[in-house]
Amino acid sequence: MKHSTVPLPDNLAAIANHSQPPGKLWSRRLTILNSFFWFGILLVWDWLTGRLLRNQQLRAKILVQKLIQLGPTFIKLGQVLSCRPDLIPPIYVDELASLQDRLPPFSNDQAYKVIEEELGCPYDQIYAELNPEPVAAASLGQVYKGKLKTGEIVAVKVQRPGIIDILVLDIYLLQQLSTWVQKNISFIHTNIRALTDELANSIFKEMDYVQEGLNAQKFAQLYGDLPQIYVPRIYSTYTTSRVLTMEWVNGAKITSTEVIRGQGLDPADLISLEFKFALQQLLKGGFFHADPHPGNVLVTPDGKLAYLDFGMMSEVEPETRDLLIIFFLHLVTGDFPALAEDLVLLEFLPPGTDLVPLIPKLTEMFGNIRETSIAELGFKQMFEKLLSLIYEYSWQIPKFYVLVFRCFATIEGIALKFNPDFQAYKVGYPYIAQWVLTNRSPVLWDALNNFCLNNKTIQWDLASDLLNNISQSDDFNLYLTSERMLEFLYSPQGDPLRHVLVNEVVTKVENLSKETFEEVMMWTRAIITPFPNTTRLNNSWQNIQQFIGKLLLINPLDFISINELSQLVLQPEAQRLVQEILNQLGRRILMHIFQI
Repeated sequence: MKHSTVPLPDNLAAIANHSQPPGKLWSRRLTILNSFFWFGILLVWDWLTGRLLRNQQLRAKILVQKLIQLGPTFIKLGQVLSCRPDLIPPIYVDELASLQDRLPPFSNDQAYKVIEEELGCPYDQIYAELNPEPVAAASLGQVYKGKLKTGEIVAVKVQRPGIIDILVLDIYLLQQLSTWVQKNISFIHTNIRALTDELANSIFKEMDYVQEGLNAQKFAQLYGDLPQIYVPRIYSTYTTSRVLTMEWVNGAKITSTEVIRGQGLDPADLISLEFKFALQQLLKGGFFHADPHPGNVLVTPDGKLAYLDFGMMSEVEPETRDLLIIFFLHLVTGDFPALAEDLVLLEFLPPGTDLVPLIPKLTEMFGNIRETSIAELGFKQMFEKLLSLIYEYSWQIPKFYVLVFRCFATIEGIALKFNPDFQAYKVGYPYIAQWVLTNRSPVLWDALNNFCLNNKTIQWDLASDLLNNISQSDDFNLYLTSERMLEFLYSPQGDPLRHVLVNEVVTKVENLSKETFEEVMMWTRAIITPFPNTTRLNNSWQNIQQFIGKLLLINPLDFISINELSQLVLQPEAQRLVQEILNQLGRRILMHIFQI
């Protein structure tokens, strides 16, 4: 099997040292400068006439057209800028987000030549069929529907011929321009050269179809077994850096509401599923699809979400996942001093930042987050609110968060079209709540203790809300949740909460009437006494169920079997917890007797 005849640059230094004929360099340089010069003239005129804000929408549309005219590199530049509300105004972000990565298709003869160069033989020796009309044509390549000799229906993505030379030339010129701007224009504080390098890295990662295939295989390994997610197969034998062969997926775009409803599916449910799955990728799997636009997410006839195009992916370190969850918990509880500290830990703010004046601003911005819909305060609005402080603090936006923003802002934009009342908080909280408890992370359990406990007092409203949200999670398991809860209470992180909990339970029991107290004691003895058979458990189960139901506000039998319950109450931590309650209760009774 042959490899690409035009190798990708190994690093950014290779681009910087790339040699081009002077005539070609100046011709392209003048084309780029001419486009941006006239756009700059329009902005200066708007500023002089006081119409800078009024004309933003119009100018943003003109910018989009100029980027399309300049070709693939600048289309990708616009897509990168659409994820950077810290660099450009929101109206420009919105317009650039709609930038369509489409170009006229190149000829089939050129595509067949690339396939032959890459796979070592004519296309018709590999594919039994290859439709003459491409199903999609973008700036970097185009896609054909075909069939292998073995009968499988496939999608074949072929890289646009000569695209490497175009990209290298443009990035080389952009590097020169950004370096000059950085040195000579004092009021620009953003690292423009770093943005150019980010653009280059992003493009060249997307150009490597072997890496895209590996990304898809990793994505399938992590999430392919989920019942509502579908990941197409990659045919590695017929994949190189310039040709990608993958399984063809039949489905409708997630925005094709009429088709989806015709299949008996609800588009709003699918958006909720996509949002929750994005959270799962970000916080659990640690490997997420950063470009889930409608063309990359299809709805299959059986209601699954099928993901395509794995060129733009990102990984999340476990420590960062924990910090993001803790940030969310502090947001929910309204702990804005802690939220300000989270911004430092997440590297949005540098260490040593004076956070005192930031706290009231965060309180004003996010004080009502639990009552808002995504239309009122969604992910994008939240990000923009934080960035409104950019001129007061030395904000940094690590690249990882740019990709997170791109992912969730894309899903949010789709959600708003279907359901303006969609509440990201209500959809995401049950999943996050369960993950906090069941993940066995000391960092998260320490945050959970602080979440439930304030000044040695249990925040029952928050704790009850947490339990209620955990029970609403799609994969809620009461046995596993209860097991982890007991494990948490006997961990170093949960120890303070357990002491307060035992004390409050004993106090409540003390205040019960004599009849109720004796009934509870009977139930307690039934729990800690070994069971000779299940009959005794069955006889007392109805009363236990009522008692637990009052505490947890749920019906345990809806989520757990009697056999699982019997295993749970015989857990060492459960026995120890009951024993602690009884010991403290006994001491209080004795103290009461002696006082009498």
